Amino acid sequence: MTPDALLSDGLSRAAADLRAREEPFAFATIVRTAGATAAKPGAKALLGADGSILHGWLGGGCTRGAVKRAALDAFREGVPKLVSVAPEDLLAEQGVRPGEEIDGTRFARNGCPSKGSVDIFIEPCLPVPELTLFGQSPVAEALQELAPCFGWEVAGAIPGDVLAPTIGARRRVVVVATQGQGDLDALNSALRVGADHVAFVGSRAKFAVLADKLRAAGLDGAALDSVSAPAGLDIGAVTPEEIALSIMAELTLVRRHGVGKAVG
Repeated sequence: MTPDALLSDGLSRAAADLRAREEPFAFATIVRTAGATAAKPGAKALLGADGSILHGWLGGGCTRGAVKRAALDAFREGVPKLVSVAPEDLLAEQGVRPGEEIDGTRFARNGCPSKGSVDIFIEPCLPVPELTLFGQSPVAEALQELAPCFGWEVAGAIPGDVLAPTIGARRRVVVVATQGQGDLDALNSALRVGADHVAFVGSRAKFAVLADKLRAAGLDGAALDSVSAPAGLDIGAVTPEEIALSIMAELTLVRRHGVGKAVG
């Protein structure tokens, strides 16, 4: 059973509409309360991409700011969040500062006169990311098999294709795995679509030669500098399957943290 199956008809329809538009959203559920609170455990709301409440109810304005911040973090990181909103004096008794996160729970101050405490679980629902894959090389074939196991939708492309823009907030990465069969045209196409991340399967020296040609043809230098070349994390990969695994490791960093190899 999916989370939206437990919602009211209105919330379920709103969630289905956002999913069809490939927009990020989140379900927020009150899982615990203590003291005087307007909403009780089981209350649910649908949150939009900006963290605001689109449908449902979580009580008064006392939780709104904390829920919004937690939702935005959940969208960015792609993982659920648990936020506990409590009076500042109660947090002080527990030795917790507002904004602090302990054992997976983020604490926030409740400044409302009611002085109640509310714990809210936020579950993000993100569009399935797309891996656009140039080439029919052994590495490309291995990626086509491996990527769906990590929750990516794979789309094939040929060098010179004019790629359509993504719908809504869907994330797209492009891997050029042509390996000598139309490298220049594939890179040109990949860099013009405005992907979140572009990676090139090939040596650093080979990419440098191609990049010089593309710069001479007027392609933006900053876009070329952003290309991950060679693609993948350095795990000592040798076989096409191992190279594909190293690329999926890099794309996992992109998906979870928004960056590739520079993650510290």
